[in-house]
Amino acid sequence: MSNPAVALTQSADLAKDQARAGRMRSLTAGPAPTPAQMDKTAQDFEAMFLSSMLQPMFAELKLGEGRFGGGHGESMFQSMLVDEYSKSIAKAGGLGIAQSVKAQMLRQQEVQS
Repeated sequence: MSNPAVALTQSADLAKDQARAGRMRSLTAGPAPTPAQMDKTAQDFEAMFLSSMLQPMFAELKLGEGRFGGGHGESMFQSMLVDEYSKSIAKAGGLGIAQSVKAQMLRQQEVQS
């Protein structure tokens, strides 16, 4: 039997990923993005990648156990915590994915011009 809290968290994660993808698509349509917008988009992409890599690691934690277990609330907010961790890692330099993404965006912009 599946856990409704896990299913709710997974559907919320999917909705956030789709919203992020929509924001990234909206930057490619219309006028050329500024360098600051490209930096932000590349950093958001890296944070999304890091979040998807960290999520399984945190999914294996036994929630609500121990002296400081958070119960049901802990499972509800875990995905948000992982997202914030990934944003912090990406902002601090991350894995270098953002630089590659920005370089590809610049190449794509040159082709379209």
